Order: sequence, then C-alpha cells, then structure tokens
Amino acid sequence: MTEEDLIYALALQHVPKIGDLTAKKLIRYCGSAEAVLKEKRHHLLKIDGIGATTIKGLFASAHMKAAEQELEFIKANNINCLYFTDDNYPEKLKHCIDSPILLFQSGQMNLKNQRIISIVGTRKITTYGLSFCKTLIEELTPFNPVIVSGFAYGTDITAHRWAIKHNLQTIGCLAHGLNQIYPKTHKRYVADVEKNGGFLTDFWSTSVFDRNNFLKRNRIIAGLSEATIVIESAEKGGSLVTADIANSYHRDVFAVPGRITDSQSVGCNNLIKTQQAHVLSHPLDVPYILNWKPEDAVTPVIQKQLFVELTSEENIIYNYLKAHNKQLLDTIAIHCKMPIFKVASILLTMELKGVIRPLPGKLFELI
Repeated sequence: MTEEDLIYALALQHVPKIGDLTAKKLIRYCGSAEAVLKEKRHHLLKIDGIGATTIKGLFASAHMKAAEQELEFIKANNINCLYFTDDNYPEKLKHCIDSPILLFQSGQMNLKNQRIISIVGTRKITTYGLSFCKTLIEELTPFNPVIVSGFAYGTDITAHRWAIKHNLQTIGCLAHGLNQIYPKTHKRYVADVEKNGGFLTDFWSTSVFDRNNFLKRNRIIAGLSEATIVIESAEKGGSLVTADIANSYHRDVFAVPGRITDSQSVGCNNLIKTQQAHVLSHPLDVPYILNWKPEDAVTPVIQKQLFVELTSEENIIYNYLKAHNKQLLDTIAIHCKMPIFKVASILLTMELKGVIRPLPGKLFELI
C-alpha cells in the first residue's frame, strides 16, 4: 500500500467507536479507507448496521493528525505495515472476521505457505509443562513449523526460545506497540526473535498499556495458526480464551492432559473433557491430526557447541552436576543454595546452550 493509503487506514483505525468489523464494512462499501473518510455522512448511514453513534467523530481532524504522527514512528523504526486486503497480510488471519485492518510487523518473517501453530499456556509453567513444550518443538522440528506465542513469562517464552534453538521461525504477538517490550526482562530475547521471525501487533506506539490488551492480542495468536496448543492452564486463564477464540475460528485446538490434582492442568483437562480440544499425549499427535505428510519432514542436523560461556550461577550448577552425575531439581537447588524456581530457569538456559539435558523424573545431567 502507498504511504497515502496507510495514512487513511491509520486515521480510520484511530476512530474510537469503529472497531475492525465496522471498519471493514465501511471500507468494503466505500472502496477504501480514504473513501470512507471522504464519504458523505448521510451515505454512510445507509449502510446496514451503521448508525449516527458509530460514525460520530469519524471526520474529526484529530484522526489524520494522529495518523501522521504514527506514520513518523513507523518510518523511523522501519516497521512493516500489513493491510488486511494486501497479499502480505497473513493468509489464515484474513479468514477471521475480527482480524485487524492493520498489523504492524518487525523482524524477518515469512508466513507464506507455512505450517503455523500457536503454543500457549500458563505463566507459572511447571517442570512437566516445560519438558513437554520443549519435547513438542523438538519432535515437530522436522516439519519446520512456525511457532507463534505471546512473548509472556512461562509457556510463551519457552516456546519462543526453543523454536530459536531449533532454527524455527517464531512470531511474538504483542499486547502493546512496537515501541516497548513487556515484560522488560524479555528484551534480551528480542534480537533473536527478530532474526528468526519477528513481532506482530495491532497496537500503536501511543496505545495505553492495559490488561484488556492481552485478550485482544489473543485473537491474533489464534487467527495466525492452523492449530492452537495449550500446554498447561489453571481453571481460568488467557490461554483458555485463546483456545475458545481458535474454536470460534474453526481451527484445531490441542490440550496436554495432566493429573487431576495439579492446579495447572485443570484448564487443559476441562478442554478435553468438554471436547473443546484434542488430547495431546504425544508430540506426533499434532502432525497426525493436522495431516502433515511424513515425507515432507526432514531430519534436522544438530551440532554441539564446543565452547560455551557460562554465568557464575550456571558454573555452580555445572560443577555440582559434574561431581554428582544426574541429580533431581530439588537436590540441585538445595546443594547449590538457590531457590527452586531460579534453578529451573537456569537449567532451561543451560539446556538451550547444549550443556545439560533433562531426564524422566525431574532429573538432570551434563551432556
């Protein structure tokens, strides 16, 4: 789209009472965002479902002014804008009725003719969830899927990091503009994600950060992919909202079953019980259900790093495992005098570096 087309699309997106559904209706009736903003008010009122309240303020000059300012941010930061009728707009998202009229993209992503799956779950991921998420991506790597998630704590960042480790494209869907990163601690992963995919959002750089943004963001996570996989979830949570949206789009949903006594498995077990998700008991259930052809898979070549730089805390754990062979997570935490949650995070990082590997029963050993 031209710069002029983008200005008008931004201006229309800026109108408070006009969401994506209404914007698309107006654009299809008038032919373009520019035509909408130049159309006579009484003509717009003839459109089914469009009332005076909806278009109140549509022609205010503030929208064009705001659009021009946002365009300056877009140009200054080399952001790619994807318009809902353009060829470069994600194909699967085009089929979602409430998809954004404009998406903002950073990074180097290619979603054309790709297998795309979304992986979501609790921010308080357990070692069971961590292990399954990592195994899932490792087993699916020969099929070269694009891994979509929300760049949040827990399940999301595990999916992104493990995708990067296996040289898969990964897309982070953000609940804010591309001028910031939440959570701030994940800034260290931004460069790697942008080299291996990138970020998508429909929020402006001026958007106010709000918890409700996450729910709006979830429709993009669900809409981008052919299937949404819920690794772990409590009885209520954002990942269940994403699963519900995916079902409304008639996409496949998978849920990893867990013990009935585990609080972080309640949501997944309920999805399965109510037949809102396929049981995901083995990673290869995904290509089987989605009909990915085995002959299209390739055998990945993984090279072990010869020299790995470890932090001081990683060295403590490394030396302990070197002296005591395979050990339980809890035992490592006790002897290395670190909290369990911190040790779990460090072990994940060391695994990504190719230093250790997890074993059944929460055991870890050096490679």
